[in-house]
Amino acid sequence: MLTKIKIIWLTIKSLMDGDIFVNYERLASLNKAHLWHPFTQMKDYNNAEPLIIERGEGIKLYDVHGRAYYDGFSSVWLNVHGHNVPELNQAITDQLGRVAHSTLLGMANVPAIELAEKLVGIAPQGLTKVFYSDSGATGVEIAIKMAFQYWHNKGARGKTTFITMNQAYHGDTIGAVSVGAIPLYHDVFRPMLFPSHIIPYPYAYRHEGGAAGAKEATLTALRNLLETRADQIAALIVEPIVQGAGGIIVMPPGCLHDMAALCRKYDVLLIADEVATGFGRTGAMFACDLEDVSPDLMVIGKGLTGGYLPVAATLATDEVYDAFYADYEEQKTFFHGHSFTGNPLGCAVALASLKLFEERNMVEGVRAKASFVEHKLAALKDRPHVGEIRQKGLMIGIELVRNKSSREPYDWAERIGVRTSLRARELGMLTRPLGNVIVFIPPLASNEAELEEMTDILSESILNVTEGGSAT
Repeated sequence: MLTKIKIIWLTIKSLMDGDIFVNYERLASLNKAHLWHPFTQMKDYNNAEPLIIERGEGIKLYDVHGRAYYDGFSSVWLNVHGHNVPELNQAITDQLGRVAHSTLLGMANVPAIELAEKLVGIAPQGLTKVFYSDSGATGVEIAIKMAFQYWHNKGARGKTTFITMNQAYHGDTIGAVSVGAIPLYHDVFRPMLFPSHIIPYPYAYRHEGGAAGAKEATLTALRNLLETRADQIAALIVEPIVQGAGGIIVMPPGCLHDMAALCRKYDVLLIADEVATGFGRTGAMFACDLEDVSPDLMVIGKGLTGGYLPVAATLATDEVYDAFYADYEEQKTFFHGHSFTGNPLGCAVALASLKLFEERNMVEGVRAKASFVEHKLAALKDRPHVGEIRQKGLMIGIELVRNKSSREPYDWAERIGVRTSLRARELGMLTRPLGNVIVFIPPLASNEAELEEMTDILSESILNVTEGGSAT
């Protein structure tokens, strides 16, 4: 009897496995035939077996074969509470029973109003107006246009240029790329872009003067530029405290505060791009809070909806808003908008996410978890190919180098970051490198046991690839 049951079960399992295999082959074929993936060399991608995600639960993602992977980079830095969160699912379901979308052009909706109130309540002081969009890039585009038109409406029409920072990334729309400064991403589009002034982001590891020298180089470059060109400059845009796509570069203490002071002194607007750093990621609700900086414009996205739906926002001060507040005939209106601006479903889930932040003391929790991760990764600091471990909150970048003493980087063609990330995937964790920098940005909801497993995988992956050894 047992033998017959076993035979039946094995037959069913074989059929199920066969169905999974056939379905995978079908999806992989369709993927290759039709999908063009972002930031992906498709010739390389199509020569490999694609990872196809089928579902998510907690801080894990599951592929169509049922294999689980830790989401070690929060699905591109945006997941907060994990996947398939009942409270967030319910918020969307409840709103869906009311209305899925209605425009903000000349009217309003309930979740958009209530979310705006919440955002103003948690934002740095002075940011009182909320303009919605659907991604970080569009939020940056809005901030740039607002800054430009602000000076135009005030009659200072010579203030038309922007300051950005070396290796800055602010998104992929034309305006956002114009204030970006990563040659690999942006140089091919240079003929399409408006020029920006570029100052160095304080990259202490790669500066001969260390943190103090890097900070002084940044502030000196900004000061010199403002002393000579402030009458031409509309705004400085900055990734506060942590520069993301540039390699998880952490500013020396006080640098952001001093940059903000220089902008105020020379009457130049400050735009804080908090798309990646916002919503607890750095151990504060917003990175600007770490140095008590209140920008004129602030862009938020990614974690705004807990990583569920594409909603972003550009927050502005009353002073900026008032420059557009005029009689109809003056034509000072901000003529900008998106079809899904203030989408009720997205705003409803964002409200539910912020409620979880409060109920679960998420920001305070990040600080304790960050200390745990720092302790766990400390052993890597002495490894011969780990140049630097950079961390602020739960944003971690590990720079791998060919030679530790000389800080010689690996050649691009060696794909050291790609190979390390692929090894982590084999061991059960997903992440995506930034060149030779291995990124670890786990969901904020990760507990210590999960963080321990993820950091073990991270360490083992690095040692396997750089030394051919094991973390133990």
